[in-house]
Amino acid sequence: MSFKEEQKKRTEQIERILVRYLPKPEGEQKLIMEAMEYSLMAGGKRLRPMLMRETYQMFGGISEVVCPFMAAMEMIHTYSLVHDDLPAMDNDDYRRGRRTTHVVYGEDMGILAGDALLNYAFETAATAFDMPDADCRRVGKAMQILAKKAGIYGMIGGQVVDVTLTGQKIAGETLDFIYRLKTGALIESAMMIGAVLAGAGEEDVQKMASVAGKVGLAFQIQDDILDVTSTAEVLGKPIHSDEKNEKTTYVTWKGLEAAKAEAERLSKEAIAELDSLRPKDSFLAELLESLIYRKK
Repeated sequence: MSFKEEQKKRTEQIERILVRYLPKPEGEQKLIMEAMEYSLMAGGKRLRPMLMRETYQMFGGISEVVCPFMAAMEMIHTYSLVHDDLPAMDNDDYRRGRRTTHVVYGEDMGILAGDALLNYAFETAATAFDMPDADCRRVGKAMQILAKKAGIYGMIGGQVVDVTLTGQKIAGETLDFIYRLKTGALIESAMMIGAVLAGAGEEDVQKMASVAGKVGLAFQIQDDILDVTSTAEVLGKPIHSDEKNEKTTYVTWKGLEAAKAEAERLSKEAIAELDSLRPKDSFLAELLESLIYRKK
């Protein structure tokens, strides 16, 4: 089976997990469940839960305890996109080729849908404690990582600095800081949680954090590149949005070719670090490599 076929198979498995953990749209508040489902099931690469499961299995994990964390991770990622698209933030009308949540459900419900996904992510992850084969200490550690990397010391922290400095010229060190938190933190969280739940030692968990940090930065640089080289039809969202929002990016900072070279360098370093671990995971290495050549 080719890498693309394997990736498609894994994506479909993740989609089934997401459906399993979504709340049923019922009760007086069912509108918010519908908005959550619309947002979460809009497609996408499902990169973060995929990285989590691959890391979990690489370190010998075999149980279903990783599944609620995979769903929680994608809920948190999705909520961040829902809020990013709001008029007060990036003000985008399209995401993944269809209308954004606030356009379909209204700005008020878009805010609440994001809030609901974030809160429900932790409800979902906490169900791992009830699984018969769960190691509660590992689950607790995974919860800590999930919370910290999504919060003020992770994704939200990076977003705060990004929003605060929009329209201003940003130093390269600050741009790296924003990217490592805004994009890299959730990718780090995914791979660290996979390792922790599988029982990996602290040294290996930190190695995965290092790999993920490089992957996250390379992934965001590639986003910058695609924003100026791709099309709205391919990306499924508006292009030149960074220019519209007057944001400093790797392309405006270093130039297009230098940005491409940096993304490739970081990805190769990440793969080399991953290859130093045992046992090897060929699919995971191919997945990381594919990120710098993606078209959307």
